[in-house]
Amino acid sequence: MTFTGKRIGFGLTGSHHTIEHIFPIMEELINQGAEIIPFITETVQYTDTKHGKAKDNVENLEKITGQTAITTIPGAEPYGPDKPLDVMVIAPLTGNSMSKLANAHTDNPVLMAAKSTLRNESPVVLALTTNDALGLNAKNLAILLNAKHMFFVPFGQDNPYQKPSSLSADLSQLIPAVETALKGKQIQPIIVPYSTKNMLK
Repeated sequence: MTFTGKRIGFGLTGSHHTIEHIFPIMEELINQGAEIIPFITETVQYTDTKHGKAKDNVENLEKITGQTAITTIPGAEPYGPDKPLDVMVIAPLTGNSMSKLANAHTDNPVLMAAKSTLRNESPVVLALTTNDALGLNAKNLAILLNAKHMFFVPFGQDNPYQKPSSLSADLSQLIPAVETALKGKQIQPIIVPYSTKNMLK
């Protein structure tokens, strides 16, 4: 499958150490013909960390996609009825945003884009990275695993001995997961063995 003609929403939330690893995946999707529409949370837009400055991340995102990042809820809402996406990807998906998504708490443009996509019964693909996926957030993970039109990038424990509740997506499988979701199916296996090769601590 190629992605020629596909409009892919790409939402970034505040797992700052993951963002630089998302950019090459976007570039590959664009090389395969996709149009990428970027959505970012306020945290991504404004928070500088040891992993990089927010301004630089936003500039890189806009340079790669050729699109202005959508930073408001009103800006994201039209991507349901008026500008439908073929698929919405949230990568990285933090535990905070996972909790909100599972409980229909739509308070940022990334979650609004996901809500708008679900309204059209189109797929939403989630690449989680959170330290509490097997802790207090486990119930929210269970909700999303059983939700219609929600699909996951395969995930596993990234550091089971020091962070036993932590799960991270295997980003090497993000593009195959999107391809499979566009066919209405969940890529399998969804739970992958512990590995540090493609997961981010």
